[in-house]
Amino acid sequence: MAQPRRFPQWRRLFLPTMAALLVATLPAAPATARSAPARSAPAPLADVPVSDPIPTDPIPAELGLVLREFAAFPRTETVPAPIDPRLVRHARINYLRAAPDGSRRLFVPDLNGPLYVLENGTPRVYLDLRATFTPDFWSGRGLGSGFGFVTFHPRFGENGIFYTVHSEAFGALGTKVPDLTAQPNTVVHSVLTEWTAADPAANTFSGTRREVLRLGFATNIHAIQQIDFNPTARPGDADYGLLYLAVGDGGIGVSTGVPQDLAVPQGKILRIDPRGTNGANGRYGIPATNPFVGRAGALGEIYAYGMRDPHRFSWDPSTRRLYLGHIGEHAIEAVYEVRAGDNLGWNAREGRFTFRQDDPCALYPLPADDAQLGYTYPVAAYDHDPPAGWSCTRDSGHAISGGFVYRGRAVPALRGKYVFADLVEGRVFYTNANQMRRGAALAPLYQLKIFDAAGRRVTTQDLAGDPRVDLRLGTDAAGELYLLSKANGKVWQVTGTRRVAATPDVHPNLTRNLAVHYDFEHAFTPLPAMEVDQGRSRTYLNLVNGGAAMRVPDGAYPGSNASLQTRQVDPAVAGNDDWKAGVYAATGVPSLAAFNGVRGMTVMGWVKMTGQNPAPNSNTADPADSYGAMGLFGLLSGTSDGHPVRALIEVVNVGGQLRLVALGRRLDAGASQTFAATADWQTLLPRDEWVFLAATFDFSTGAMALYRNGAPLAGTYTVPGDPWALTTTPGPHTSSATNPTGIKIGGSYPQDTREQNPCDCRMDSLMFLDRAVTAAEVSQQYRWVTRP
Repeated sequence: MAQPRRFPQWRRLFLPTMAALLVATLPAAPATARSAPARSAPAPLADVPVSDPIPTDPIPAELGLVLREFAAFPRTETVPAPIDPRLVRHARINYLRAAPDGSRRLFVPDLNGPLYVLENGTPRVYLDLRATFTPDFWSGRGLGSGFGFVTFHPRFGENGIFYTVHSEAFGALGTKVPDLTAQPNTVVHSVLTEWTAADPAANTFSGTRREVLRLGFATNIHAIQQIDFNPTARPGDADYGLLYLAVGDGGIGVSTGVPQDLAVPQGKILRIDPRGTNGANGRYGIPATNPFVGRAGALGEIYAYGMRDPHRFSWDPSTRRLYLGHIGEHAIEAVYEVRAGDNLGWNAREGRFTFRQDDPCALYPLPADDAQLGYTYPVAAYDHDPPAGWSCTRDSGHAISGGFVYRGRAVPALRGKYVFADLVEGRVFYTNANQMRRGAALAPLYQLKIFDAAGRRVTTQDLAGDPRVDLRLGTDAAGELYLLSKANGKVWQVTGTRRVAATPDVHPNLTRNLAVHYDFEHAFTPLPAMEVDQGRSRTYLNLVNGGAAMRVPDGAYPGSNASLQTRQVDPAVAGNDDWKAGVYAATGVPSLAAFNGVRGMTVMGWVKMTGQNPAPNSNTADPADSYGAMGLFGLLSGTSDGHPVRALIEVVNVGGQLRLVALGRRLDAGASQTFAATADWQTLLPRDEWVFLAATFDFSTGAMALYRNGAPLAGTYTVPGDPWALTTTPGPHTSSATNPTGIKIGGSYPQDTREQNPCDCRMDSLMFLDRAVTAAEVSQQYRWVTRP
């Protein structure tokens, strides 16, 4: 996968359908030896960046993968020792494949050196590249450095030949010379090696090797990613026995013309004959059918070009089409159908958008004459947004891992689907292969749910035990699918599928109005102290003071596996060390615009009281003094300092008694109204029991309501008169036309400037809707997640 991006990447977390794509044509001849194919001068670029390149949200699939743990690999270490914590993984396994010899043996490479063969699910070292290539072997810098890939000659069972690619540095930089054109200031080599096993059936390698090709790169990122043979080619086919190499741009394509330069190998897919001799070094051949053979100034090895980080590719066994998962720079993660001579456009294009070196933190519309320029565009893609204020120089924790068109037999529901993943955060997707068409609209993408072997709905983050899953895919000889995680070095086999509601945690009647939703099972990978919003607003939530430790394995209902723990930390210390969650911006949070000028709102979610409530007041000198309230969850007003709210559920003192209340404010500068439940709060919220709470606020009529476990609660309004100014101002009445300044959960002041009203409690599936839902809908939501 890619290293930390030099520029901002990502727009949305999920998957799209989009505008029609243009048919790509083969490029014309180059104007000079080191130029891209000649084209007419482009029309002037639009000066307005595209704010959201692929605005369509994902389609939640009504389908889940059932996974069975298949293998666990031993811990390995990098060389040299890593300085990037993202390289500290249990085992850096990155692929699983079968040898094409009829044995059904599975082989798994680890970037840190070992090549394993699996014997009844138990890994055994077949070959150790680190030991073989010491002292030059290099895996401790760059997320893709080390033993990158292995592939077997189609006749491996007869000739024992297979190929690997690995990284070298140390002394190799001064003693070994790269082939073709090395990048200036080379810091690492990618080395293609041919191995010949004396006994192809043996489970430990013994034999010979020879170096086939060595390429030099200027950084430790985006070197050779995958090498492979076309498994759909048969003896006699022009493609049979030809080796494809996915070569990245070396990390310098963002600021140079390397990916468009046909005289250099970087940023390309190469196709060579590893048994031939007419290549540049005499150790491989150049197929006569390659698209640039004979073109002046162009490398005959090039099959396709214009790439940043071509991560994984595969062929559809049925249609024989080649699909590539390509990791983008700024916003676009894309799947391409690649044909000979294609130009994927990098760095003039990222996906179907213009990339400009003078503004690498943005994407721009295509020029008017783009159809004449010959670029090939994705057949499927997604984008994503980083949190507000996330620096454009930071890795936002997303990268596509290409997958496979499933043509196996064990999982019929997946037949004809291209299954792939976001390798960092571990989401698994599919699109229908028959909808991935060049020159057509992007194929709709679907996010698959995950179930473990016991039938429990989980995430791959749960299975990996880490927000950074480092997920890869593999297949066996029958085309069955496997998922691999570097985080814990485990492999899971896809054994089946389960039908499941598209939104199993949210009733379908509510999804359209669900602006914000936190289930506390989706950590933001680069910063686990943030929670990713599962609603449409994409408002990232800060887990204040406690960070990732605030997620606890205690789900409120079947299907939920985690919740948020909030609590007071040290009541004897005046300050703001309480565990709470929220987001805050004094001028309003733009992503919360759904609650700007609305006629009604709803907040709902699960609460479990877990400790002393109310908490001792750490802001006073009297140790016997307690806070007068327990903050649960709500939205702040448009002018709030972190305490006044627009819509909130909490426990407060009403007339000398603590009561469970809904508290709402229509106008930022106006008074609030409180609806207090009649029953004792401890009866409504008994300790160590999950309770589903909901509150609705109808700003057009002044009606408020509280619900417990789907049923309305009897209660009273505590503020007399007309606090929402419904009779003194003309209608229609809405909330103030301002964005809320934030969300507070488990206490006040989410900006962490003061401790106020902490709650020792757990929260799960907190939902914020931009209308006042009905009593029937509250009941439906409760029954939706508690039904058998």
